[in-house]
Amino acid sequence: MKDSITRSELINLLASQFEGSELSKSDISLSVREIINHMSSTIANGDRIEIRGFGSFTLRQRNPRMGRNPKTGEPVPLGAKYAPHFKPGKDLKEQVKGKVGS
Repeated sequence: MKDSITRSELINLLASQFEGSELSKSDISLSVREIINHMSSTIANGDRIEIRGFGSFTLRQRNPRMGRNPKTGEPVPLGAKYAPHFKPGKDLKEQVKGKVGS
């Protein structure tokens, strides 16, 4: 099983699935780029994205904490920050259940 898929691999996969249709590879590339850019800006603005059956993307605030400098081992204060968070939907959880590692 492959660990990840790159954007160009996704575009090539979609292009092969829509081969013979009116969609060109450049149309598919533009669509993928626009979807990812829109999702990124929506999450960065603090809004939530929900894709039914797949999951939801939100921003979560991480509280300040003490970290360590890996070179010296000295404690370093880390401030609060926002980080993207993905929560899988019920359908995705069911589809993945028991598949990984088998």
